[in-house]
Amino acid sequence: MRWMATLALALALFAGAAAAQPQGGLARALPEASGAEARGEGVILTLELTQGVPWRVFTLSDPDRLVLDFREVDWSALSPKAFAAPGLADVRFGAFREGWSRLVADLDRPLGVAEAGLSVSDLTGRASLAVYLEPVTREAFDATAGAPRDPRWDLPEPAAVEAARRSSGEDRPLRVVLDPGHGGIDPGAEAGDVNEARLMLTFARELREVLLRAGFEVALTREADVFVSLERRVAIARQVEADIFISLHADSLASGVAHGATVYTLSASASDAASAALAERHNRADLLAGLDLTGTDDVVANVLMDLARLETQPRADALARKLVDSIRTATGHVNSRPLRSAGFSVLKAADIPSVLLEAGFLSTPEDLMNLEDPAWRARLAEGVRDGLTAWAAEDAAQAALRRR
Repeated sequence: MRWMATLALALALFAGAAAAQPQGGLARALPEASGAEARGEGVILTLELTQGVPWRVFTLSDPDRLVLDFREVDWSALSPKAFAAPGLADVRFGAFREGWSRLVADLDRPLGVAEAGLSVSDLTGRASLAVYLEPVTREAFDATAGAPRDPRWDLPEPAAVEAARRSSGEDRPLRVVLDPGHGGIDPGAEAGDVNEARLMLTFARELREVLLRAGFEVALTREADVFVSLERRVAIARQVEADIFISLHADSLASGVAHGATVYTLSASASDAASAALAERHNRADLLAGLDLTGTDDVVANVLMDLARLETQPRADALARKLVDSIRTATGHVNSRPLRSAGFSVLKAADIPSVLLEAGFLSTPEDLMNLEDPAWRARLAEGVRDGLTAWAAEDAAQAALRRR
């Protein structure tokens, strides 16, 4: 079949693209010839680019999605509204990982890839990608859905199962991993021109400098506005043998008002309905970015059964308390219920005390003003530093009392 040959060519281009770079800068998506429309009982999606790039296409189920990967596309001139068509419930696009871009289209019914191909004009050098989707049975869709398997795609090399952990007598600085939430195709919460992904990356860089000057070792889960899966964020922390993992966020509420910093720890059941809803939104990041989650287990439930958490969780709870106290002292601005818990997948490492810091709410004008103010963020960073310092001293003193 023609589409199978086309997909084979696309995937061959994708596999060999690690050393390939588009000529003349990034390929740009051209809005005047990009969009989607009904074609018979199906739908055709077209994308016009200033030049040809390696690409691949596949579908995912639960929920049904179409995924297109490119190396690399500038989407700035394109609007998701251009892809409004029967069969496509929602379309989003953006940076996926460094050097790669992704388009994800939610499907409102099973639609299989009947034909897909990219042609390049000999005259202009422009590339035109067309993907035709046609109705298929549920069984046929599920049988062909799934991302091409490449263990190098997102995760680093597996860390040793018995990774070395820092003991109270080990003579090295405390190693902190900062995890700026969201990124790339997943911008997180938005308020006007401000989005959570870029704001938290800025704060993570600022906080890193404060912690380095205080004698900590610091690593970031991402250094640019790119997508990083929840599993990879935790894998990075384990790979560098982190002593502490802090995920950084600034959420937005669709209804109601909330303000001030909040520190979350992991729990099987949320401390309140708002925390449960927040955890559900954060845990959907991988799904929204078009990751294949087929066959993945309930990582939070599995982690909670791990005996290592009997030691780690009390340490994470103590860390959360120290952070809240120090942030309150440094900024005078914490939530009315600043200590909360929920089933955040990004906090799943059983052997690393992990917390999630909601620095504020972009939906609250006062918080938004604070988070955009470098001077206020500096005070917040100082509060985090002081909380880590106080926790480290207390944790070292209690090390002899903990279960070996």
